[in-house]
Formats: sequence, structure tokens, C-alpha cells
Amino acid sequence: MKKMLIIGANEFLKPLIEAASRRCQVFIAAPEVPEYCFPLIEDYISADVRDKERIIEFARDVQINGVITDQTDMAVPTVAYIAEKMGLNGIGYDTARLFTDKKMMREKLQEMGIKCLPFCVAKSEEEAIDFFRKVGSSVIIKPVDSQGSRGVMKCKNEDEIRQKYCKALAYTQTGEVLVEKYVEGKEFLVEGMVYDHKFQNLICGDTYYFNIPDVFAPKERAFPSIENKKIVERVLKLNKRIINGFGLNQGITHSEFITDGKEIYLIETAARGGGVFISSDLISIMTGIDVEDYLLDIALGELRDVPAFRENGEISCGYLAFYLPAGIVVDVSGIEKVLSLPYVHRNQLNKIALGKHFTGELIDKTSRFAVIVSASDRSQLAERMIFIRKLLSGIKVKNNSEIGEPIWE
Repeated sequence: MKKMLIIGANEFLKPLIEAASRRCQVFIAAPEVPEYCFPLIEDYISADVRDKERIIEFARDVQINGVITDQTDMAVPTVAYIAEKMGLNGIGYDTARLFTDKKMMREKLQEMGIKCLPFCVAKSEEEAIDFFRKVGSSVIIKPVDSQGSRGVMKCKNEDEIRQKYCKALAYTQTGEVLVEKYVEGKEFLVEGMVYDHKFQNLICGDTYYFNIPDVFAPKERAFPSIENKKIVERVLKLNKRIINGFGLNQGITHSEFITDGKEIYLIETAARGGGVFISSDLISIMTGIDVEDYLLDIALGELRDVPAFRENGEISCGYLAFYLPAGIVVDVSGIEKVLSLPYVHRNQLNKIALGKHFTGELIDKTSRFAVIVSASDRSQLAERMIFIRKLLSGIKVKNNSEIGEPIWE
């Protein structure tokens, strides 16, 4: 039996770990290994997913046949590095860095002649403030190499930059923070697939955000997009141009775009599948592709052709998400009913239980609770999401004498 190293072990990697265990001896490298993993794996190493040298030493001792990750950016360069050094199938370390470093990403776009939002890479507060003065409007600051919206904040004035710059800096290992003009426009996300340098767009959807300051996390993502077809076509065309221009040879891609007037700008692109089970479940529901087996076939060198898939639009799917306020859970009414619905798929509701305490910190995407929902079209999807929200309003969190409910907006 072949040996597969999976880098990372969070809940979004569980589908990949389960799929790998059915056909390989599985080894894991992660800071912490959840209890569910132990019946599925042969061995593991406790390590930061960015610790390339320590993990490759483990990989060589084990004599792995493939290395893989998904739904996380931070492990992508390590996966590529190990594959490259050990002669295994991979995307190449330089390519991996291009997809995970926001500075390199934008420099590559400029090299390709693709217009970017005005930006600078600041190594100090003063550099960030100088750029803010040049732009003359609000900016977004974000670590160049973070993920999950960690350290991403909007700044409306110089005082806010001074307050938030160090917070963003805490999430980067490079000492650099990207400062970019802030725009409000329609947001799209595109999932794609590459094999042997041949890229195909799979599905394009719409993103809707929470109205919470400095929480750049979607409250809902829904496919297929219901925006203007000509704009969607332009987004898909731009995405294909970017992925091909970045030289990706294989795997799954996740890209996010925003409009500003007639212009379409890349927010970021990733050489991995979308998080919150977009890669593992949502793509499969909409297209019929078994993403885990596809990724495993690539990593093991067993894929011979791109799998057939249903076209975007034949079914609708998405996720809705919520936060919980600070306090102790005193009622979980509605969860059991939601879990019984035939159109509810993988979710994070198992993390909510009577007596469990939540801090109420609305920090980033990782603090949310999400539910994957399917429907025949976007209209029915919206109706089902509204119904699920009503059911989950039965969740109650007590903080002293106050009772709180899920935060949806």
C-alpha cells in the first residue's frame, strides 16, 4: 500500500484524510492531530505546517509516495517543497509561493499586464501612512502570507493605520504588510481544476459579507452566480488567464474577485480548493467530481485524464455561516432538525453543545459556524437558507443575565 503524507489536520482536511485512509497508509504533519485521525493514520509528527525541513526529514524516514493538502494556504509551499525535493508529483515550490504570497501575486499580475488595485508593501507604519495619503481614501491592510482573513482590517484614517498595522504584522512571518485601496463592489469566487497545465473553470459564485467591523468573513457564499452574465464571463476569462499565467500544472484552484465600476480585480487566488468544505463537498455536489480522489490521484501519479463534470448551473449550492456571542450554550433547539434536512450537507454544528463556552471573539473566518446547503436553483437555495436560520435561532447563549442568539449579519 502506498504512503501518503497529509500536511495539516483541521476539520476541513478531514474529508481528505478519510479518503486517503481508504487507499493509502496515511501520515500527518500538523501542530495538533485531532482524535478522529488516530484510527485512520499510521503515524504523525507534531510540527508547524511551515516547518519544511523538519517535515521533509519525517517524510524521508517514512519513505512517502505522495504529499498533499487542501483548503489551507499555509501548507501549500511546504507540500510543494517536499514534492520537489523528493521527486514526487507537485506544483513546484516557486509556483506555490506565487499562489500564497500576496506581494508576489500582485507583482506577477503586473508583469502579465493585468490591472491591480493600487497597493504597496509596507515594512513600517510610516510607509503604510504614506501610501494612504497618496490614495486619499480608505485602505485594506493584510499580512502578505496569512490565511483565513487573519490580520485583515480596513483603515479609514491615519490613526487607524497606527492602531492596526502592528496587529496585521503579528500574522506575517515576512515582516511585510500589504496595503491596498479599499473598494466596495460585487464579489465573485471561482473554483477551477488543472491537469497537465490544462485549466478549466468549474463553478462561479457570489459572496456576501457580515456587517461587522474588521471581520472580512463571508456570511454566505452561493453558486452559481446570479450576477450579470457578461460580468461573470469576464470573471471566468480573467481567472483562466491568471491561472495559466501563473504556470500551475495540476490541482484545484480557488480565486476571489471584486468589481470596481467596470473593472474587475483579483483579490487573491490559491492553488488549493476553497475552504469551509467548498473543495470537499460543494464542488462535488455541483459538478459530480470526487475532489479527494482527484487530488489523491494527482499526488500519487495515478491520474490519466481530467474527470468529466456537470456544467455550472445545473444545481445550486452554497454555505451560510454565523457567529455566536460570548457565553455558555443553554439551548441547542433547532440543530437536530437542521441536521435531519436532506438538503443539508457537511457542517460545523457538532461544535455547538449544551454547556459549551464561547468567547464571542469575532476575529476571522475560523470563528464561524457554517452549513453546506443544496437546492435546485438560487431561489430555492435562498428559501432553504432562510428556513435554516429560523431553526437555528433556537440556539441560546447565556452571558450573566443576558441571552444571545446566533449572529447572522
